[in-house]
Amino acid sequence: MTLQTERSVQQTCFHCGEVCDDATIFHDEKPFCCQGCLLVYELLTDNQLLNYYSLENQPGMKAREADLHTGYAYLDDSATRAKLIDFADDHISKVTFRIPQMHCSACIWLLENLNKLNPGITRSRVQFLRKEVTIVFQHDRISLGKLVELLARIGYAPELQFDRLEANTKSASPQRSLYLKLGIAGFAFGNIMLFSFPEYLDIRDDLGLTLQSFFGYLNILLSLPVLLYSSRDYFVSAWSAVRQGMLNIDFPISLGILAIFCRSTYEILSASGSGYLDSFAGLVFFLLLGKLFQQKSYDALSFDRDYKSYFPISVTKKVGQSQRIISLSDLAIGDQIVVRNQELVPADAVLLSEQAFIDYSFVTGESVPVRKRKGELLFAGGRQVGQAIEMSVMKDVSQSYLTSLWNNDVFQKPAQNALTNLANTVAKYFTLAVLNIALFTVLYWLFTEPGVVVSAVTAVLIIACPCALALSIPFTFGNTLRIFGKSAFFLKNADTVERLAKIDTIVFDKTGTLTWQSKVGVTFQSAEHEPLSATEKIMVGSLVRHSTHPLSYQISRWLKLEKSTTVTDFAELQGKGIMAEIHGQLVRLGARRWILADGKLIESDGDSANHSQVFLEIAGRYRGHFNVANNYRPHLQGLLAKLRSRYRVYLLSGDNDREKGNLEPFFGKNNGTTRMHFNQSPEDKLMFVKKLQGEGNHVMMIGDGLNDAGALKQSDVGVSISEDVASFSPACDAILDARRFEQLGALLHFSKLSYRVVLLSFGISFLYNLIGLSFAVSGMLSPLFAAILMPISSISVVAFATITTRLLAMKLRIN
Repeated sequence: MTLQTERSVQQTCFHCGEVCDDATIFHDEKPFCCQGCLLVYELLTDNQLLNYYSLENQPGMKAREADLHTGYAYLDDSATRAKLIDFADDHISKVTFRIPQMHCSACIWLLENLNKLNPGITRSRVQFLRKEVTIVFQHDRISLGKLVELLARIGYAPELQFDRLEANTKSASPQRSLYLKLGIAGFAFGNIMLFSFPEYLDIRDDLGLTLQSFFGYLNILLSLPVLLYSSRDYFVSAWSAVRQGMLNIDFPISLGILAIFCRSTYEILSASGSGYLDSFAGLVFFLLLGKLFQQKSYDALSFDRDYKSYFPISVTKKVGQSQRIISLSDLAIGDQIVVRNQELVPADAVLLSEQAFIDYSFVTGESVPVRKRKGELLFAGGRQVGQAIEMSVMKDVSQSYLTSLWNNDVFQKPAQNALTNLANTVAKYFTLAVLNIALFTVLYWLFTEPGVVVSAVTAVLIIACPCALALSIPFTFGNTLRIFGKSAFFLKNADTVERLAKIDTIVFDKTGTLTWQSKVGVTFQSAEHEPLSATEKIMVGSLVRHSTHPLSYQISRWLKLEKSTTVTDFAELQGKGIMAEIHGQLVRLGARRWILADGKLIESDGDSANHSQVFLEIAGRYRGHFNVANNYRPHLQGLLAKLRSRYRVYLLSGDNDREKGNLEPFFGKNNGTTRMHFNQSPEDKLMFVKKLQGEGNHVMMIGDGLNDAGALKQSDVGVSISEDVASFSPACDAILDARRFEQLGALLHFSKLSYRVVLLSFGISFLYNLIGLSFAVSGMLSPLFAAILMPISSISVVAFATITTRLLAMKLRIN
């Protein structure tokens, strides 16, 4: 293979598709416009990534000379690196870059295969709509500077955003381009209308005809920037789709724009008419106006979801020797916080305790806890495993980052979304149907009234638009998410709304879900009538303060201890209990079957049916058990009665069946078979949900997120009940504030109504296209009016979805 340079006429680069202006570089008999593009090609060849070019013709971005020669070593400075890195441990780092050059499927493919270019890159994930790529890499094999240099070499030099303000400023640049295009189209539209006044006034004398001819040429000049710049995105999008063997909605729009421009130019130059350049400029102006409206709406939806939505985690702040619960949004730099077992680290912080074991599986996918020592930095998103730790907050809370962790692929449900599939199928065949209708229109008017052909076919190509159909789902479900959020019902994403609407079976956990935390109703029944000593109470209090389980929390509040002692080797076992070493003695607190494994008989109190029992063992000696009153949530019986009239309702409890008699009126029986199941381990709960799904049911599991993680993840929709502690589980799909528990029935009903709103929005979109096409085919609709109606259809669907969902929410009193 030889490398040679020679003069070239209109050669296009094999990599980026740009015209090789001065000299063409040939390699493997392929032309390249510069050394940068050749370098990328050779890099992809060496790493067997030439599939990149099979996804699209000339998909690459031209590597700028400035990027190729820019040194990125400064990024390896510890202070600079800390501003960019999302997460780092001893071996792995995680960083998110904005890649403005990202534009097609080939870009996504290449950026998600960076690990093949450098083995130090573990994985990469693209967020195409945000033009972002998140990269996990081994910093001992490739430094941050070398990583950025690699991206620059392949034509994807990232925007280095050292703070959120800079990121928000830079991300606004695409909108500036849209504003400029809109301004040019609006300027041309207004002036072309002004120059068309002689025609509007039908002035037929010599001066009028002369002005019409002169102004016609001026109108062509004014129209050229509209065609070549303002309309460019439509042509680029249509051509990209055609190169991939596809037709998108921009294809008929582009044909309509070209048809009306070419016909108008021909009429003016041949003096056979005055053309329709006012309609042409107005068409592009209103198309761009509609595009701006849609973009603003999407941005507002994204902004609300990513930055303004309240992420439902509260934190324990240490103030002097006392602790108090505060909202995550109130957390500030310098605050000292306490993070207990299984709680999430809410923000980057310095560890104040002697050591911690942090599980970063939500960030890196690695579930092995990492040992951290006093003074080390803990990154947001890690989860403490073991005893409670104290830390000092170093960075502001990034709610968008925590939300992205919640939406990690590990916790995504594979369920199909019927509405989304329907919308995608309609959009797929929509353009082909429009082109067939346009062809029919041409043939009909060509033999009926040829002068109407251009106007009619252009109106057909413009008026038909699936945009309203595409907007129905995101705006209806997006508004539903906001309404749910105001009602303290937080959903992971919009797809959850559709799954929620299909639920027909509800499974409840008991402790922490049907019951609520109370300061009263806790007693201790000692073994051998020997009460707990003051020292033993301090040991128990020190143990339970490290756990977030509802029963631990109630025991802690009942003890009301102002001091605690050192706890080591703390562990919390799902479905069993908690244990730790205190003063050299092993203290265990938990379920009967764990503490009394030898079947020891105990003296029971007379009202055990109304209590949950927590058993205590100190240094191998059984000391007695706590009776924690089951305080059922207010209005529970009325809520369950309503739910049973619409859903199959079940109870799964890890406790024994002492309360069966009390709960049976709430849950009833199903053909003589009880709907309540006791002594259920976490594995039993998971298998029960699978069994229901195997019978064709759509299951919602509602639990406290502690012993229910497997069942929550397996269910179609997993809902975690949140009290005033950070018991958030990323395995769930939704989080319900415990104070809104009685509204559960109304919230579920609202999800079904939202689903119907989407179907009605689909109907409005289809009706709009049917009526619009009928007028366009009949020649009764001008292209300009079609361009005005096109964004109005989107506006009407958005307005219908927004207003209807709000009215329904007001009617159900959930907002």
